[in-house]
Amino acid sequence: MHYVAFLPIIDQEKNKEHRPAHLAHINDLFKQGKVMAAGPFTDGKGGLVIYIADTYEEALELAEKDPAVTSGARTLELREWGALNLPLEG
Repeated sequence: MHYVAFLPIIDQEKNKEHRPAHLAHINDLFKQGKVMAAGPFTDGKGGLVIYIADTYEEALELAEKDPAVTSGARTLELREWGALNLPLEG
């Protein structure tokens, strides 16, 4: 299953401080096959991560360990995502 984590920035200073650890966390999970995609919003107000996990609880655990979240730099909203195969029919 896929889970989308919305990560709005709530503290710019903390975000700058913890960004390297945040990126390392995401890269490590990508190498483990636990992240499908990630990136910032173009307005500079946060970003998102698409996790690959067997359960919501697993995805939540991965997302809550993100240094951007644990530091209080960003909030976390996690939702299950029903990825569709393209092209769409019907």
